[in-house]
Formats: sequence, structure tokens, C-alpha cells
Amino acid sequence: MSESSVVSDNQDIFLCVDHVGYAVPDMDAAIKLHTEVFGWHVVFRGKNEEQGVEEVMLATNGHDVTDRDAEIQLLAPLNEESTIGKWLAKNGGRGGIQQVAYRVADVEKAAEILASRGVKMLYDAPRHGTYGSRINFCHPKSTGGVLLELVERPADPEGFMPIV
Repeated sequence: MSESSVVSDNQDIFLCVDHVGYAVPDMDAAIKLHTEVFGWHVVFRGKNEEQGVEEVMLATNGHDVTDRDAEIQLLAPLNEESTIGKWLAKNGGRGGIQQVAYRVADVEKAAEILASRGVKMLYDAPRHGTYGSRINFCHPKSTGGVLLELVERPADPEGFMPIV
């Protein structure tokens, strides 16, 4: 397979890096660090009961979704049995990078392409994510040890309204 065909094949999957997700044991301390020390802005705060997490999205360049250069996600467990709760326990209670999220135009198509290439998906169908996005995850055992999230952002900009 030539280098040009690999590039051509892959541009149909990923649009960009959507965000980096950090597992945190103390949400308030993590927010304080990222806003007061690093200068990020909180643009969303809420709970995702399905995923068992409290989540906060932070962005650069203010609150307007069209003016953001980058976003990071802070994830704190709602209970010890959630994925983030187990991740923190496995890591001695220390926070850290838990996942890297890639934005896709169509999460089902991206998952289908990746699965056909041997990537194990965590879910058979997309789940609900931040801002009303549709998400799925690629298992770290098939991605070189990194949990990859596929994020299809909602077409309606109302889905991006901050909840702070």
C-alpha cells in the first residue's frame, strides 16, 4: 500500500483531535489548577450518569464555541465502580490522562472502518457524550495502549451551549 493511499483512506475517519480527557480524584482542585494556574475557561459542567462521571470541559479563548482553539475534559467518578473510579483506583488514586478523543463526522462509519481494520470497539452502538455528542471508544489493547474516544459533535450549535 502506498503512502498516498494510506493518507487518502484515513482522511475519511478523523477530522481533528477533539479533546484530551483527564481522570481526576478531586474535581474542585482540578478546576482550580486548570483555571487559576493554567488559564483555561470552564465552558461546561455536568454529570453523565450513563458513564458514571462528573465532567467539566475547559477551553481556550473564551466561551464562544466558534472561538475555541482547544478543549480538555476533566472526569471525576460518581462512584467507585464507574470506569473512571476503577481507573483512578488502578493508578493509586492519582489522576492523569485517561483518553484522547478524535472528532469524526460519523461515529458509526468511523467505528465500522476501524473495526474492519482490527480495532476493538467498546460499544456496539454509540453512547451519549458531552454537548449531546455521540461517542464510542477504541479499546487500548488494539490502539497501542491508549484509550481513544470517537466524538461526533451535534450538528445543532445549541448542543454546544455552556452549562456552568
